[in-house]
Amino acid sequence: MKKSIYLIFALLTICGVISCSDDNIGSSIADTRSEIIQDSSFTMTGTTVLNSKIQARTSTQLVGTINSPGYGQLTSEVVTQLMPARLIDTAKVVKINSCRLTLTIAKNGFIGDSVAPMRMNVYKLKKQLPTKIYSDFDPSEYYSEDDLLGTVSYSPQSASKKDTVISGSSMSWYEVYVPLSTSFAQSMYELYKTKPEAFSDPEIFRQHYPGLYIKNVYGSGRVMNFYATEMTTFYGYRYQRKEGTDTIMEGRQSYVASTPEVITNNNIKLTPGENVKKMVANGDAVVMGPAGYEVNVKFPIQEIIDNYKKSTSDGLSLINSLELVIPVEEIKNDYNIAPPAYLLMVKQGKKKDFFEGDSLTNNKDSFYATYDATKKQYAFTGLREYVLNIIQNQNGIAGADDINLTVTPIDVTTYTTNSSYSSSQTTVVTKIAPSVAQPGLAKLCLDKAKIKIVYSKQSLY
Repeated sequence: MKKSIYLIFALLTICGVISCSDDNIGSSIADTRSEIIQDSSFTMTGTTVLNSKIQARTSTQLVGTINSPGYGQLTSEVVTQLMPARLIDTAKVVKINSCRLTLTIAKNGFIGDSVAPMRMNVYKLKKQLPTKIYSDFDPSEYYSEDDLLGTVSYSPQSASKKDTVISGSSMSWYEVYVPLSTSFAQSMYELYKTKPEAFSDPEIFRQHYPGLYIKNVYGSGRVMNFYATEMTTFYGYRYQRKEGTDTIMEGRQSYVASTPEVITNNNIKLTPGENVKKMVANGDAVVMGPAGYEVNVKFPIQEIIDNYKKSTSDGLSLINSLELVIPVEEIKNDYNIAPPAYLLMVKQGKKKDFFEGDSLTNNKDSFYATYDATKKQYAFTGLREYVLNIIQNQNGIAGADDINLTVTPIDVTTYTTNSSYSSSQTTVVTKIAPSVAQPGLAKLCLDKAKIKIVYSKQSLY
């Protein structure tokens, strides 16, 4: 559908040269017509493909197992390197009393049953993780069942609730504690005393402690998203009272943590439900995560450019915007697993480099959209640079890489700053990675997708 909004006016054009003499003053008036044109007469198609091997590059740790009719079966476990503390307090330490691993989750950072009995084991790795690691990683050669560091029964309800107030806003989160072998912390303490430089260089540290393997070993019905992990050591130290007598006090210190700077990988096994497989077989466009389905689409960019050029061949023009809105059909399932929070649309030929390069969207060959649960849709609104790049740098000829795009679930990390001059806030995207934060599932209604280009045109009567 093409709509024109006319802004008709007379444009005074000075065609002559105005001199200091009144006799030589001359001018001409040319009437022009200005239009704002909205063209939404385009359609797009797509094919669902399996996306079972992803490189997350994220500190998110998804642990647990669910079997949800309408979604499928998902199991996720974690391998992670450790970032050491640069300094460890050794002054007056008498002994290492105990240590624990603290895994932190947001208030609603889980999918499934909040009380289902489940058990988690933590093992130490026996060799270093590969630099390139993917969601189908098999950790069997990297750990031994004999290297169990700790085990715990866990659930959101049994987790310890924490609260704080930051800038006037209250925040709450939950912590799951896994008691670890005291000898593990003792060995780190001894390493620091004999080789403190190992704690200043993560690569040297990994030669001694390659990392941890965290997995669910009992129960199902829930996956939990841990966004922070650290090992805290409790130790006794000698304290001298004012009256001169000594006593033993207990202190605590974080020795290591998983951070964005080190490798963290979610080992994911996802078996889509029979209903989802049937939808895919019938040709429906399905996005599913983590490590599930994505959609390869053919975007009608050449048709858009051709229509635009044909419509503006007799005048001046300016492209105002190009946007894509994709309606969504939510797929019913037992755990109310919703559509992915974000979708990335990227040129197929650039997808691998985008994730391996830890890239952000540039609106030329990669774009992202947030799911609008009220309108049940994704809106990609920043496509203007995409079409302009082809017109200006490729003579308006779209290549196969411009037409063939992939739509895939992602996680988006943002940082919000408050203005020091007003009450306004600025939100900046700091990271985009394949979606592992939580399960997601949706049908994209490509047959109802709306592609709209808006441009201004000025022509003579």
